[in-house]
Amino acid sequence: MLYLVLFLLGLLAPWVAYPVFLMKILCFALFASAFNLLLGFVGLLSFGHAAFLATGAYITGFLLAEYPGLSPALGIVAGTLGAVVLGTLFGALAIRRQGIYFAMITLALAQMMFFFFIQAPFTHGEDGLHGVPRGELFGVFDLANNHTLYYFVFAIFVAAFALIRRVVHSPFGQVLKAIRENEPRAISLGYHTDAYKLVAFVLSAGLAGLAGATKTLVFQLASLGDASWHMSGEVILMTLLGGVGTLLGPLVGSGLVIGLQHQLAQSALGDWVSVILGAIFVVCVLSFRSGIIGECQRWIARRQQREEK
Repeated sequence: MLYLVLFLLGLLAPWVAYPVFLMKILCFALFASAFNLLLGFVGLLSFGHAAFLATGAYITGFLLAEYPGLSPALGIVAGTLGAVVLGTLFGALAIRRQGIYFAMITLALAQMMFFFFIQAPFTHGEDGLHGVPRGELFGVFDLANNHTLYYFVFAIFVAAFALIRRVVHSPFGQVLKAIRENEPRAISLGYHTDAYKLVAFVLSAGLAGLAGATKTLVFQLASLGDASWHMSGEVILMTLLGGVGTLLGPLVGSGLVIGLQHQLAQSALGDWVSVILGAIFVVCVLSFRSGIIGECQRWIARRQQREEK
């Protein structure tokens, strides 16, 4: 019932709020959900997820800019596949380590990609890709219209969210949770944990690339900001703020962060956005260790227990 209500709200939202702002939230919610799949359900903290976001963004932006007649759907698929390939390479190297070593390896690999994007001619360096055409979807729907594009982005987010939910609640997802809780015990039960972690890493990378490709279509822009370590830190903030290990946490966290950035940027405190967000993050981590959604779930569980007694 909750998902149905949220779905209906999503259908009505562009007629109440600015569609581009809503699409930005959806893109970052997808990015945060992809990251949460890795951190919340496998227990792997990646400091380099911006590399996959940027890969999807640059590949989609380049193809749509160089081949104006190309369907935007094909451009997004190509960007997603590019992120999958990169995720396979990164994952094969990174999953051999755990904890802070895993995080540092992903950060180092992401910084390598950042400098590659600076030097690569197809990215236009620090200028980035501007004016990426949105085109027409299936030759019928003109994505230059913000409302039409919103429903396309909304459909992508709903499909990706449904995929993540299915993965989490599948036998494969249960093994991932077992690895998160006690990897040596999962190994003792006969599971090849490295293979499971690699598949989860690649899936997370592909979804992050899908978010980047969609973001490029929305803003008609792919820039180095998508590849910076700041972006990797921002998605961690969104996930932890909303609730790591919860399905709706990344959506709430991204909406809160993007909304605060938008409001603060228009106020006299525009130069203090990062400081204010950092302070809010510290307060929430100290007060709500499970994130907003996680604390709500714990409160509901405690209330049900009291009612049962």
